[in-house]
Amino acid sequence: MEQGQKWYQTFLQREPDFIPHEGFIEWELTPDSWLQVAEGMPAEGSGPLRFGVTDIEAERDRMIKELHIESYEVYSREEVPVKWGTSPILGEIELVFLNI
Repeated sequence: MEQGQKWYQTFLQREPDFIPHEGFIEWELTPDSWLQVAEGMPAEGSGPLRFGVTDIEAERDRMIKELHIESYEVYSREEVPVKWGTSPILGEIELVFLNI
């Protein structure tokens, strides 16, 4: 759990907002919207996690540098007004950034 907490702290660039008990941590991402991380393997069907960013290329570079993510693809389509990037992390969870 300690390794996972460090990973998410680096990813979110801040400490957890709430640690109710051992093996469970929470970040409030927006008012009344929480990311909860619990000890153990992700449940089937977990994810993807989607985050809006203003510069997807800069965020990709940060993920590669700070979190050592090796596989990160950025996609776009003419008919879609955003770019998106994906990276499989922590087993089954897919991390998705939308360039807004």
